[in-house]
Amino acid sequence: MTMSGADKPRQLPLELRHAAGHSRDDLMVSAANADAVALIDRWPDWTSPVVVLAGPPGAGKSHLAAIWRDASGAILLSADAIRDREASGEAALEVCVEDADRADLDQTGLFHLINRIRAGGGHLLLTARRFPAAWGVTLPDLASRLKAATTVEIHEPDDALLAGVITKLFADRQVEVDPSVVLYIARRIERSLSAAIRAVEILDRLALERKSRITRVLAAEAIAALEAGSRGHDNQDR
Repeated sequence: MTMSGADKPRQLPLELRHAAGHSRDDLMVSAANADAVALIDRWPDWTSPVVVLAGPPGAGKSHLAAIWRDASGAILLSADAIRDREASGEAALEVCVEDADRADLDQTGLFHLINRIRAGGGHLLLTARRFPAAWGVTLPDLASRLKAATTVEIHEPDDALLAGVITKLFADRQVEVDPSVVLYIARRIERSLSAAIRAVEILDRLALERKSRITRVLAAEAIAALEAGSRGHDNQDR
C-alpha cells in the first residue's frame, strides 16, 4: 500500500543544542552595553576595587561577568553563601558575585569580602538588576562600602545589538539569513539576549523540518511560537 504525502510521517530534525558562546569574541557591542564593555576591558585598571554591573534580565550581565572571570581568573561566589566559601579558606583576590541584589544576600559575608579584597589589592565584580541603593541592604557598614563602588549600567539590548547577536547565532549554525529578516526578528522579540537565542533555535528547527530557507513568514511563525511559550511559562509561575 502506497502512502500519500499527507500520510507520510514528518521527519523532524534532531534537537541539537548550540551553546551560546561567552568569550570576548562572541560579545556584540552597541550603545546599550558599550560603557560596561569598556569597563570590563579596562581591568585591572579600575578606579575602584568594587564594581557593580547593573541592568535588566537578558541584557548580557552574565556574559560580561564570564569574560571578566576568564581574563582575571576570578572565582564565582553565590550571593547567599559568601561567608561559607570564605570560611573554607578560599581567599582569592579576584571575585565575582552574580545576582547580588537577591533578597537572601549574605550581607555580613559581602561586607567582610569587600574589606579583604580592598586590603589585598584585588577586585570584586557584582552583577545585579538594580543599583545598590535599591537592594534593601540593612547593614550600614555594607551600605557605605557599596556607595563607594563604581556602578555601571547596562541597558536592555537595542535593535543593533539584538540584530548582531541574531546574525552571529545563525552564522554559528552555518545558516545565512537576509539582514532584513534579522532586523524583523530583532524588532519583534522580547528585548533580551535569551529571547534572541530561543528565536534562532525555533527558526532553525522550523527551517530544517520544512527544508526551507528562513523567510519573514517563517520568522513571524517562530515569533508567535516564542510568545505563546512565554505566556505559558508566565501562567505556570502564577
